[in-house]
Amino acid sequence: MMKRLLLSLLFAMFGVAHAADTIEVWKDPGCGCCTKWVDHLQAAGFKVRTHEVNDMNAARARNGVPQALGSCHTARVGGYALEGHVPAADIKRLLRERPKASGLAVPGMPLGSPGMEADRTQTYDVLLFTADGRTRVYRHYP
Repeated sequence: MMKRLLLSLLFAMFGVAHAADTIEVWKDPGCGCCTKWVDHLQAAGFKVRTHEVNDMNAARARNGVPQALGSCHTARVGGYALEGHVPAADIKRLLRERPKASGLAVPGMPLGSPGMEADRTQTYDVLLFTADGRTRVYRHYP
């Protein structure tokens, strides 16, 4: 029991994903940026299980993500929904802080976000959203 507690504290302190923090990802079978985002998550220590689907609107709805926050892939981890190119560091923060929210979203496909690397970048926000569709900026990327 004490060993498990110590390991949990170490994982929390260093932002390492627990084995239970497998991220379930729903993505279009032909989407290359979604695959790059999955690679980003795995490089950050997450285990990822992907589901290739043709109807992303349905996957988004099943996971409680408002359509207005839509991007090209949807995910779930630790009871939270993730939409779009959310950086792994923000997912780790979400799992560490456990705010009362439905999840995080990066609407659209901003250049420079994980999986959307390019020669130029765009300013974007990671939004924390609630079940009633309210949002607030969780982190801003200039």
